[in-house]
Amino acid sequence: MQKLTPVERSALRAEAHGLKPIVLIGEAGLTANVIKEISLGLDSHGLIKVRVFGDDREARIAMYESICEQLDAAPVQHIGKLLVLYRPKKEAVSERSSTSGKGLREVTIVKPSPSGTKRPSVTKVLLKGNERVTQGGNIKRAKPRQKSTKKSLG
Repeated sequence: MQKLTPVERSALRAEAHGLKPIVLIGEAGLTANVIKEISLGLDSHGLIKVRVFGDDREARIAMYESICEQLDAAPVQHIGKLLVLYRPKKEAVSERSSTSGKGLREVTIVKPSPSGTKRPSVTKVLLKGNERVTQGGNIKRAKPRQKSTKKSLG
């Protein structure tokens, strides 16, 4: 089970405020399929809410602790029938290490219509590592870095 500092826990509680529960635990309780769904949710979102239908507070606390132990998740908050869990995303960690900022990435550009009465135009574009999208929706290529003549002489 992961440990969070009070500052981290407070920030995660604030972030979880607007979330809706993605896993519902019914009267069957904590089954293998429910654990699997919670694990998938943690892998893809990192921070999730789980709703437990049941009036037994002790059973909810026991479920909360067993979920955190089995999935190596950090308990963030337990309010009534809602449980908030956190585990760093697995996809994000592996993705950061494999891409070093180079290569192609897909970006969606939304431009409003010139008249303002029609639908905005939506285009998906592949950008290279040295390109960026401006605020107006145009693609700009980064200029090559200027080299100092003084440094090359010495």
